[in-house]
Amino acid sequence: MDQLAERLRDRVRGEVRFDPGSRAAYSTDASNYRQVPRGVVVPASVDDAVEAVAVCREFDVPLHSRGGGTSLAGQCCNEGIVLDWSKYCHHLLSVDTEQRTALVEPGIALDPLNERLAEHGLMVGQKPSTHETCTIGGMLGNNSCGATAQAYGKMSDSVVRLEILTYDGLRTWVGPIDDAEYERILAEGGRKAALYRGMRDLRDRYLADIRRAFPRIPRRVSGYNLDALLPEQGFDVAKALVGSESTLVTVLRAEIRLVPVQPARSLVVLGYPDIARAADDVPEVARHDPVALEGLDDRLVGLERIENLARNAVERLPAGRGWLMVQFAAADQSTV
Repeated sequence: MDQLAERLRDRVRGEVRFDPGSRAAYSTDASNYRQVPRGVVVPASVDDAVEAVAVCREFDVPLHSRGGGTSLAGQCCNEGIVLDWSKYCHHLLSVDTEQRTALVEPGIALDPLNERLAEHGLMVGQKPSTHETCTIGGMLGNNSCGATAQAYGKMSDSVVRLEILTYDGLRTWVGPIDDAEYERILAEGGRKAALYRGMRDLRDRYLADIRRAFPRIPRRVSGYNLDALLPEQGFDVAKALVGSESTLVTVLRAEIRLVPVQPARSLVVLGYPDIARAADDVPEVARHDPVALEGLDDRLVGLERIENLARNAVERLPAGRGWLMVQFAAADQSTV
């Protein structure tokens, strides 16, 4: 480990932390899982992160990217090297107001990004509950959506293209491609051609299973997005990589779609005898196009009461043991 740390400090301009305190701090996230990493790298730039990956490859050491550390299932926990993008690689690189897209680095947090985008009347549609601190890179890794999934879908629905780095050193932009572009990539040869050929072969081998068995639900965020490789989906490698939780590539930059800001808001809270009855009403409620829809059960509310948290909000809930919180938005308060 001493040699690994020394080589990283020689090659990386950012921070290289192998002290016990840093390793302990990065050993967990918002989940109950804990794995102490070998070390932590805080890259000073995207190119700095590329150097860190090269050193990990040289020493055959696993690595994973970390966003805001808000994951609930241990996605930020690993025994390898942690790449923390949030301190330095948090820039909004460009905004295209006509196409409604933004080019960002992975460490930028959602709320600060939306504050920057507000001057253009645009925002990121997906809004997890941890929007103050979750990063775009983490949202891409987890295919985040939040309560706004009904309106804006998942991060895989918003990604346009990704600049990625594979463990063996291939750095490239990926997105949807047609057959002509696929043939051009194959003709160029090299590692990218081999990867694209492998993905196409995997898709073709299981084509019928993917079309038949992949569940078509708004919040399907588990597993790999193999259905994004289908011909009718444009063989979209970027969408296929969203949600892979740093297991396949390192994301260096991302171009994402934006939506118009709708500043006027109204909230309706519906009470039900239990959470199952509330869930039964979701299709009917969704038919009215809310921008956010979230369910609460009596267990969660009961814990809030026990801990004496959010007392004012809890006391204002309508009678019931299950609730739907439904938010609507518009450009003007008179129409919301």
